[in-house]
Amino acid sequence: MSLGIFALKGKKAVVIGGAGVLGSVIAKGLGKAGAQIAICDIKDTVEVVEELLNEQIEAKGYHTDVLDPEQIKFCHDQVMKDFGQVDILLNAAGGNVKGATTSAEMNFFDLPFEGLEKVIALNLFGGAIFPSQVFGETMVKNEEGGSIINISSMNAFRPLTRIPGYSAAKAAVSNFTQWLAVHFAQEYNKKIRVNAIAPGFFLTEQNRYLLLDENEKLTARGETIITHTPLGRFGDPEELIGACVWLASDASRFVTGTVIPIDGGFNAFSGV
Repeated sequence: MSLGIFALKGKKAVVIGGAGVLGSVIAKGLGKAGAQIAICDIKDTVEVVEELLNEQIEAKGYHTDVLDPEQIKFCHDQVMKDFGQVDILLNAAGGNVKGATTSAEMNFFDLPFEGLEKVIALNLFGGAIFPSQVFGETMVKNEEGGSIINISSMNAFRPLTRIPGYSAAKAAVSNFTQWLAVHFAQEYNKKIRVNAIAPGFFLTEQNRYLLLDENEKLTARGETIITHTPLGRFGDPEELIGACVWLASDASRFVTGTVIPIDGGFNAFSGV
């Protein structure tokens, strides 16, 4: 068997949240493997699309709000008009907010419903369920199948202190990933696979304030994370690409319903 099974040439990939830090990097990796890329985000996609085009990757940007199913449907119709098919769906929208995070100023008992609701809605509904409903309905018609990749988190395995909403949402994403993998295979198309990656600690716009101080030095929380990560560092977003290309390609055609940790060993370390 040749390494050609990892190739994505001719595949059409939709990256929801593709203008974000992790989504844009993974999108480039999928494109380098041969896929054509649709970048879908509530943020401006121009810069990301231009970067992909400069890398000789066929790409186009689309505006969508993942918390609005009607906008996702409109985005889907535009993508289908331009690309004609969807083979890969990467659900990379998500994040945390201070309103769902405990702190010295905000204890658990005072966490506002609005903050918790926003984080759970963004990561579970917008970050997995809604796009899978809209794009999945088209993908299950593919004779050659397809691959849906969700983004879970280390919080799904080991809930971290201070972020109850995000931890609960990502645990739900992992559970939904397994449920959808079984449902699609049993009810619609045995060639549609649904998996997730569970990144460990990567510096993003959402978590930087928790991990680094104003001088870009590790906070106490950041130091604890590094101490409990056997590889001794935060991850580089590019280190997510390999697993995603594998999950998107024929190299993983017998893999579905899995959640793959990409965490520098964090989940394996007991602390002793």
